[in-house]
Amino acid sequence: MTFYSAPLRDMRFVVHELFSAADELTTLPGCEDASEDLINAILEECAKLCETVLVPLNRTGDAEGCKFKSGEVTTPKGFKEAYKQFANGGWCGLTAAREHGGQGLPETLGYLVDEMVGSANLSFGLYPGLTKGIISSLSAHGSEEQKKVYLTKLASGEWQGTMCLTEAQSGSDLSLLRTKAEPNRDGSYSISGTKIFISAGEHDMVENIVHLVLARVPDAPSGSRGISMFIVPKFFVEDDGSLGARNGVFAGSIEKKMGMKAAVACVMNFDNAKGWLVGQANKGLAGMFTMMNTERLFVGTQGISQSEVAYQRAAAYALERLQGRAADGPIDPEKPADPIIVHPDIRDKLLFSRSIIEAERALAVWTQLNLDISLRHRDQAVRQCADDVVALMTPIIKSSFTDFGSEITNLCLQVFGGYGYISEYGMEQLVRDVRITQIYEGTNTIQALDLIQRKLNVAKGRLFNNFVDQLNETLDRLKSRNDLAEFLLPLKETLDLLISATDIIRDQALSDSNAVGAAANDYLRLFAHTTYAWMWALMAEKALEKAGGGKDEFYETKLHVGRYYLSKVLPVTVALHSTIRSGAAPLMSVDSSAF
Repeated sequence: MTFYSAPLRDMRFVVHELFSAADELTTLPGCEDASEDLINAILEECAKLCETVLVPLNRTGDAEGCKFKSGEVTTPKGFKEAYKQFANGGWCGLTAAREHGGQGLPETLGYLVDEMVGSANLSFGLYPGLTKGIISSLSAHGSEEQKKVYLTKLASGEWQGTMCLTEAQSGSDLSLLRTKAEPNRDGSYSISGTKIFISAGEHDMVENIVHLVLARVPDAPSGSRGISMFIVPKFFVEDDGSLGARNGVFAGSIEKKMGMKAAVACVMNFDNAKGWLVGQANKGLAGMFTMMNTERLFVGTQGISQSEVAYQRAAAYALERLQGRAADGPIDPEKPADPIIVHPDIRDKLLFSRSIIEAERALAVWTQLNLDISLRHRDQAVRQCADDVVALMTPIIKSSFTDFGSEITNLCLQVFGGYGYISEYGMEQLVRDVRITQIYEGTNTIQALDLIQRKLNVAKGRLFNNFVDQLNETLDRLKSRNDLAEFLLPLKETLDLLISATDIIRDQALSDSNAVGAAANDYLRLFAHTTYAWMWALMAEKALEKAGGGKDEFYETKLHVGRYYLSKVLPVTVALHSTIRSGAAPLMSVDSSAF
């Protein structure tokens, strides 16, 4: 029961049929080769790699974990060899620019690859996933010399990267950061301080690790305004590109974690380590947030990846596990019991999972397609509109995909009953592994606050207003379609609830400073369901076109799953709206001494 089969049929439906991504991508500079045939070929090759190489290492990697001795980290058996195969296949630089040794393929394709890798082996996928963020940050903020020295090696997978933000006293509040950067005469800096929870901070899979480190230069302004970003390599890079002496950065220990045990998390000590400023002094947050926004979308991908593999295993188990009889009579009287798929509760758990996963996959591909447009389109106005979409969707994808990832893995474990609690079935590992995704790269409450405090206020509400316009365009375009009424009416009602909740929070905030914090998580969940309902309306439109009078099982099932979502899941938005309307008083009226 620890298998995984890449959902290529649904991926192709979303990419090619729902969004005609290849038609859009091949018009973008640098993506002319991203044809439907090329996309399919890459997805099929990635599926083979995931199913044959990465899946077998998932349970063994969890059982063995990473080992720490004298500052060195050893990854589990097989990981180093699998990573070499992964890097040699060009997967590390799939979306990196060609001038830096990458393949220059679209982010839309990169998302689908990341989802498959995450489902196959979440711990393994974190290593190249982090490096992707380093590449994006250095590409945007690094000097030409820094790009020349580091990007080709990172894109090839010969080196990997980390982001070093968190300190013991400075978790989500970066204004409390203490790591120091003293200038040297040669233009470099001496970095001193300790960082914690550093994923992939030290390991044996590559010959060099490139750390992006946040630190303070002398006389820097207090708070987050005084933070700078530095490149600190594990080994110095000589003028000819070869590796030189060891830098003053070492792992002090590794964390003993609840999950993702094959993905090392280190305490990293910087002892006068030599580093080089990236961008301008005291402007380091801009560079780090370039990386973090890339990683937040990636973490959302991790959430859906665990939901998908949990659903697959639970569905397979439900079809073969015999327990009890169907309420309307035995399915097979010759057998001692019926498969548990006959029971409404089991179907409810599986359909809930699948309805969320398929909506999330559609939303992710749509967002990544907009990311490609924002990076490559010739028209600046078009790029800006697409960038607005990505900015608005990033906190929603990171938070909702991972919240549902934790919820769905738990539901699917429940399908197994007591066997789900036993390690040999692999379900308890999924529950443990996915849990961190709700925490790192900014906790999900931070994502909710980012959405409600920042994204809704950009340019006097431009991002939100454009989003509403897009949904209304869909509603207007399809209003004459009676066959879609069961999808469009719930979408319209949910959109009205979202608009109302937005106004309510803005009004509450005028008189109550806690209103935003009290509503943030419920508001993000309401926003997420609105986007999911929109995706289901679009998928239903396409499925009805393709269903062929009920002759195609894939499209008929798609419609059934969508109807389940609208009737059994989406009504929660009414409760979310009611909770938002209740304000902060139920939370804040209790005196702190009562806790």
